[in-house]
Amino acid sequence: MCMTDEQRLDQLREQAWDKGVVDGRGVDVAGGPIPRKAGYYGKPVVKPPVWTWEIPVYFFVGGLSGMSAVIAVIGLIFQQGDVARTAMWLAAIGAILSPILLIMDLGRPSLFLNMLRVFKYQSPMSVGAWILFVFGGCAAPGLIALELHAHQTFAGGFDQFLQVIAFLLILGSAFWGMFLATYTGVLLGATAIPAWFLHRTLLPIHFGVASLGSAVALLELLGHRIVPLAALGFLTAGIQTLLWIWLEIDKHGAADRALHEKGSGWLIRAGEILLGPLALILGVANLVPLAAISFLLGALISRFGWAWAGKVCARDPEAVFASQR
Repeated sequence: MCMTDEQRLDQLREQAWDKGVVDGRGVDVAGGPIPRKAGYYGKPVVKPPVWTWEIPVYFFVGGLSGMSAVIAVIGLIFQQGDVARTAMWLAAIGAILSPILLIMDLGRPSLFLNMLRVFKYQSPMSVGAWILFVFGGCAAPGLIALELHAHQTFAGGFDQFLQVIAFLLILGSAFWGMFLATYTGVLLGATAIPAWFLHRTLLPIHFGVASLGSAVALLELLGHRIVPLAALGFLTAGIQTLLWIWLEIDKHGAADRALHEKGSGWLIRAGEILLGPLALILGVANLVPLAAISFLLGALISRFGWAWAGKVCARDPEAVFASQR
């Protein structure tokens, strides 16, 4: 005869009273105090990020501007003045847009300024805010000094002094620009969200290479078709192709399934294909504008994909528990 849940509970109580242990299965009571699924009574185990669209765009713009400063230094060293000037314009514009995007996400300018009150080296967000601040402090004056020198506004020794100052400021912006392009990957990897911290080594490389390729792609779209830029474009697209293959191989089951399944997974995959193999194929076919557009779209879509995957993963308690095994 089939025993009801209430009868089974009575039997379990009697066994526990008499023997101290019970035999067989327990009772799964619908609506009871013990949740059927992993998690804290239907709530996420870790807090999902509350970022809005401005943050993925900031990742894209900030990274592109940071690596544009790197290209500007290389252009000055190899006497490619036109490329250097355009690259510094991109760096300076990005240095202005990036804090605006951050403030839009935070809601109030004072919140961004508060992050600059104290430098906390343990906090990736605090370090990132200071990197952005110092980068902008080098990029904007560096562009002004470079333009004044290019237009020969001053004559004699002061112009030479201005040239040295411009190079030093651009060199500083390139140094901090590399950190600006990669720290966002470190920021994601330093969280408790499994889809991010399980790939904490890949993310800074992915973001940095995507930023460098984006800077190259935009410069090519602006008319700078020189062999070194084309070589950098091929290199970054090739590295992104390898990173995409590695991401597809390096799976962690339920812990990072947000990167491979459903909408977030397909968005990341679409971004990686656009900035990796498709951009590489278009470049080999000498379709430079299409290759550049493909890379830029892929880099932007990829940022949105990683942000979305973090939200999906954080809301999945099974993913968090799986990453701890």
